[in-house]
Amino acid sequence: MHGTRVITVVHRHFSLSNCSYLKFHYSCFSTLILSKPNLHSASSHKTSKFLVYCNTQITKHGKNGNIKEAESVFSHMPHKNTISWTAMLTAYGQSGHTVKARTLFDEMPERNTASYNAMITAYIRNKCVIEEAVKLFEEIPERNAISFAAMITGYVRAGMFNKAEKLYSDMPVKWRDPVCSNALINGYLKMGRIEEAGRIFEGMMERDVVSWSSMVDGYCKEERVVDARNLFDIMPERNVVTWTAMIDGYMRIESFKDGFELFSSMRREGTVMVNSTTLTVLFDGCGSLGRYREGIQMHGLASRMGFDFDVFLCNSIITMYCRFGFTDVATKIFHQMSRKDVVSWNSLIAGYVQCGSIEEAFTLFEMMPRKDVISWTTMITGFSSKGITEKCIQLFKLMPQKDDIAWTAVISGFVNNGEYEEAFCWFIEMLQKAVRPNPLTLSGVLSASAGLATLNQGLQIHAHIVKMDLEFDLSIQNSLVSMYSKCGNVDDAYMIFKNINAPNIVSFNSMITGFAQNGVGEEALKLFQKMQNEGQEPNQITFLGILSACTHVGLVKEGWNYFTSMNSLYGIEPGPDHYACMVDLLGRAGFLDKAIDLIRSMPFESHSGVWGALLGASKTHVRIDIAKLAAEQLVKLEPDNATPYVVLSNLYSVEGKKEDGDEVRMTKKSKGIRKNPGCSWIIVKDKVHMFQAGYQSHMDFERIYVMLWTMSMEMNQLEYSR
Repeated sequence: MHGTRVITVVHRHFSLSNCSYLKFHYSCFSTLILSKPNLHSASSHKTSKFLVYCNTQITKHGKNGNIKEAESVFSHMPHKNTISWTAMLTAYGQSGHTVKARTLFDEMPERNTASYNAMITAYIRNKCVIEEAVKLFEEIPERNAISFAAMITGYVRAGMFNKAEKLYSDMPVKWRDPVCSNALINGYLKMGRIEEAGRIFEGMMERDVVSWSSMVDGYCKEERVVDARNLFDIMPERNVVTWTAMIDGYMRIESFKDGFELFSSMRREGTVMVNSTTLTVLFDGCGSLGRYREGIQMHGLASRMGFDFDVFLCNSIITMYCRFGFTDVATKIFHQMSRKDVVSWNSLIAGYVQCGSIEEAFTLFEMMPRKDVISWTTMITGFSSKGITEKCIQLFKLMPQKDDIAWTAVISGFVNNGEYEEAFCWFIEMLQKAVRPNPLTLSGVLSASAGLATLNQGLQIHAHIVKMDLEFDLSIQNSLVSMYSKCGNVDDAYMIFKNINAPNIVSFNSMITGFAQNGVGEEALKLFQKMQNEGQEPNQITFLGILSACTHVGLVKEGWNYFTSMNSLYGIEPGPDHYACMVDLLGRAGFLDKAIDLIRSMPFESHSGVWGALLGASKTHVRIDIAKLAAEQLVKLEPDNATPYVVLSNLYSVEGKKEDGDEVRMTKKSKGIRKNPGCSWIIVKDKVHMFQAGYQSHMDFERIYVMLWTMSMEMNQLEYSR
């Protein structure tokens, strides 16, 4: 909630800061007045009033970030008191000038509790120099509630919750509520420790609106909206932050109706005015959940309430229309804005990228007066989504500053385009540049390991994850399960899965798919049952894993039951891949005619995977009639694919129809279609050895050939001896 307030204040400040001439004029004016001694000699009363005025001006400039103006007022004051020094000290702390603040603190002729509190707050606010803050706290001659609140906040920011709790329990009870309790509650909530926050909240004797709002917001962020609403309904007082947090909670769980109704109630009560942050939450909900009609209504309401010139809100409106796919409307709003910030440009660029309009996005990107790391990263992501990795590298190299997110965008781009070796090279370069990978980076390179089936690389990344103390990150755990499964190490995959504290749908899907890929179909079905018992709702990917498991084990009846239950029990429409799995399942079991009936019943056009599965089954069961049908369909969908020609010609040869087989081969040859040779590789002593069909240039080719011939002879002898 406090973050929301800060955003509003900052926005207003920037909207009033365009008149640089007035700033300059005021600075000169203050210097002129303070340099005239006759103004201060009239009487002690006037001196006192002028001193209060100067102190107020220092405080005002400090809050607005105008540190030069604050320094100007302070340095020209003929008389200063402790409040003057403390006001300047606070201004330095608010602007991040900790060294200047400490220098001023040491120069102070006299200090009071407020001075110590200001210096402690400066240390905590800027990089949380907890050791220095503790020293000052111990030196305070007389502490007050603010002293304890500042120190508790410092311990919380440093992750030292035990010390924060001890200080909280040792402090005078009369000062705990609400300020110190709120500081501890907010610290726990930022760490996602909702139960500890609730314990402090329940123990409070005096709560203010911040206490209640913090807990409502905390429950909403944990998606415990029922608990949040229970608190919300019994609150003695609500402010705009509370209402906004509760509405946002409903949007987080995609309960748009409840959120929209609560917003209507907020307006009907009329005790709290809607602000731009509230409207932003609604715009975000409309865009995320595809509520176009309500989005139009909210846009009209924002205009009627006079928010047309609110840059922060206009950016949200642009994002909403882009999510609807209406980039033309978003572009119109963008050009109508009298003032734009970097977020405005980034919002529209991201909208173009999401809609696949990369050229328009790049044109806008080049027009930007000032680009930040988000601008560059968005364009890199956009080009990688189109497979234009060369442009990604070019932009990345031109970036003036590169953070971990930019590196991740490049690495993920290579992974998504199947260029796994390049992804590893860039990951290694990232480490050499001393850029710390984030969980998304590590998940990406784990996917690259899975794509290459290189277990050794995956093991090294896993070791790196342990060193970074990220082995309990859920996204990384899910990626590890997938990597070990695809590398054939299903036991380690399952071990990691069992160590996940709260597995989500991705966790279950990764493990179910892993079991299916490794031929452990029964275990996949058992895990599916466990998933349902734990209340996890399956999705389309879950059923792909289940149907694949049934295919590998040959459970035709069970597979058919799961397939039909998708819609009847779970409301999930089977997609082309689900039909392909079922065709494969029926085909492998010899039910080719049923497989054809299933294909003909599909509510959409079948893709190549469906006909490929049928072609493979017809080869296994030597059904030339069905193979011919499947091959014809495959040729239409993939004219350059050699597989249907090869399979069909081989089947004709098996049936003794040499002329038909020759005709198919001639057709393939006349079209210039070539079959890609089979390829496999092994890793020996950290070196990759690749083999292709007909490949004879390996340095140990003769020794390999002799060994294979020897093994073949011995296998034949064993066969004859049976």
